[in-house]
Amino acid sequence: MRIAVFCSGKGSNLQAIIEAVKRGEIKAELSLVVSDNKDAYALVRAREAGIESVVVEPKNFSTREDFEKKIIEHLEKKKIDLVCLAGFMRMLSPNFVRRYRNRILNIHPALLPSFKGTQGVKDALDYGVKITGPTVHFVDEKMDHGPIILQSAVEVKDEDTEETLAERIHREEHKIYPLAIKLFVEGKLKIVGRRVMILE
Repeated sequence: MRIAVFCSGKGSNLQAIIEAVKRGEIKAELSLVVSDNKDAYALVRAREAGIESVVVEPKNFSTREDFEKKIIEHLEKKKIDLVCLAGFMRMLSPNFVRRYRNRILNIHPALLPSFKGTQGVKDALDYGVKITGPTVHFVDEKMDHGPIILQSAVEVKDEDTEETLAERIHREEHKIYPLAIKLFVEGKLKIVGRRVMILE
């Protein structure tokens, strides 16, 4: 199985995936890193790990359709089976999602369906929840909405700032995202309605 990881920033989840593949926990080939930001540190991580990467910047395309078409060209060239969004700060179009139906995973830094969007950590802290944590889910046509694969609980402490809470959530992300990918690669995920069953 061949995996592509989409990143816009630091790429710490990409690093966790790279290490899980290296350890042999994920028995798949990490074939491509795609970024919409030429300055993303994720590209440095890809280069250091010897993984091919491409930069596709939206500003170079007149429509989202053309932007995604270029990405799809790269995916098809590498015969990608699974797309993993790891801090990719861009909504994929319904057309893209349909093309890779049930083959796109995302990691979100809150316990979905609560606190969707780009400020998941801040929104949970501002709301005053006592427990938050990351969610790995399949991507569908709506934002942070597809069937949930794994979640992990993180206690919110009274003294937490957005930064300290984010740091603990990221630590959990780095555990559950590689695990979710491993389960996918091994054919152990079965979608039944909105539920994802983990097969033995």
